[in-house]
Amino acid sequence: MGYRWILFDADNTLFDFDRSAREALQSTIEAHGCRFEPSHLELYGQINTRYWQAFEKGEVDQARLRIGRFEDLLKELGMKNSDPGQFAEDYERNLSRNGHLLEGSEEILETLRPHVQMALITNGLLNVQRPRLDSSPIRPYFREILISEEVGAAKPDPKIFEVAFLRMGSPARSEVLIVGDSLSSDIQGGVDFGIDTCWYNPNQKSRDHDVAATFEIGSLRELEEICVHA
Repeated sequence: MGYRWILFDADNTLFDFDRSAREALQSTIEAHGCRFEPSHLELYGQINTRYWQAFEKGEVDQARLRIGRFEDLLKELGMKNSDPGQFAEDYERNLSRNGHLLEGSEEILETLRPHVQMALITNGLLNVQRPRLDSSPIRPYFREILISEEVGAAKPDPKIFEVAFLRMGSPARSEVLIVGDSLSSDIQGGVDFGIDTCWYNPNQKSRDHDVAATFEIGSLRELEEICVHA
């Protein structure tokens, strides 16, 4: 297929975001004087997903996402003495220090490096993503890094892809593949922009979004067959 570029999503595609978020949330809740329970993570996950989905649809802006999710969480937990803004700041600082990688992510980037150029495209928050990326061993693999807060647009908005393509030297769309775990942002964004898509679905999730990916993989190792041996 002759892919010259791969656009990688970051969280839960290359980075173990679930682990990092769990550790950051536990540290923040305990620092605010509350005992952490596993149910807190599940509750936050539900609230956080709701806000990110609204953000992708343009229903809330990044400032509201940043604070609103913790307003809701603290209310649910009865933590009346914690300020949502300070809680958000503490959580983001803790999260920025947690750059755990998914198993096999660095290895597949090393395998792909002689064959394709790579860029990272993420909807994450700037003050979380930039420190994690800058201190990560996978940073040198990416020629370009696009963070939605810096660009002013988030996947699936075509604007972030337009900026990416300009930075990449305007390759043909047929030469670019996007790889990500989210059907609603990574895959929908790629489909809307007219590039091939690869849904990373290691847990065999059922489709919750009416969009068809060019490829579906359960392991990052499968990218070698798609991009090197095809």
